Amino acid sequence: MGKIIAIANQKGGVGKTTTAFNLGACLASDGKKVLLVDADPQANATSGLGVDADQSEISVYECLVDGQDPRKAILPTCVDGLSIICSRIDLVGAEVELMNRRDREKALSKVLEPLKEDYDYLLIDCSPSLGVITVNALTAADSVIIPVQAEYFALEGISQLLNTIRIIKSRLKPSLEIEGFLLTMYDARLRLANQIFEELKGHFGDMVFTTVIPRNIKLSESPSHGLPVILYDPESRGSIAYGQLSKELIARNRRKKA
Repeated sequence: MGKIIAIANQKGGVGKTTTAFNLGACLASDGKKVLLVDADPQANATSGLGVDADQSEISVYECLVDGQDPRKAILPTCVDGLSIICSRIDLVGAEVELMNRRDREKALSKVLEPLKEDYDYLLIDCSPSLGVITVNALTAADSVIIPVQAEYFALEGISQLLNTIRIIKSRLKPSLEIEGFLLTMYDARLRLANQIFEELKGHFGDMVFTTVIPRNIKLSESPSHGLPVILYDPESRGSIAYGQLSKELIARNRRKKA
């Protein structure tokens, strides 16, 4: 039975999408069967893997709003073992379409639950907001990875996200857990970056991943080539970091099961 992990933070530019498709690619290279669900209307995870959303008539939108079979929406990617359900700009309209529906927060759960038996990990790339689609993603998820940028104001807004997670746990998904806080865009030379890491560890302890994602030009370049960094430059610091994150995530979940 697979695990659904949402990658969420309502703050933009913290590395959610970069984490979603690079972690997905590394998990797949570590032998896991992975489905990436692009739940962001900007569809950057889709384009970052070099996938043309027009290849499929069915995207996340049609699955959520029209009840289309999600298995017909799944497309292969350039990484063996990693598949994707694409997003398109029309996903913006799903917020409005779902607003007046009963159980609107559980629409994505209904889409993804039947797919859990086919994959080891289902990763949801969330949009930078706490709107209906992100609430759907958190309700569908078993756990959430929260990327945190190693910069000033990084911790600002986390309390709002944690409050949303608390509400979802109390009303919609009692089993929802925080998988971990992931420090991104880390520069070890900066005192501020180290202070933020220490602050995170002080607040959240073992919930903070040991792996940190460095500032790395190859991570920035790879999406423009439609490739995850492990294919674009396997020896880069960014590629090595996401490889370590994949192994840390697998090890954490193995310990939990044990």
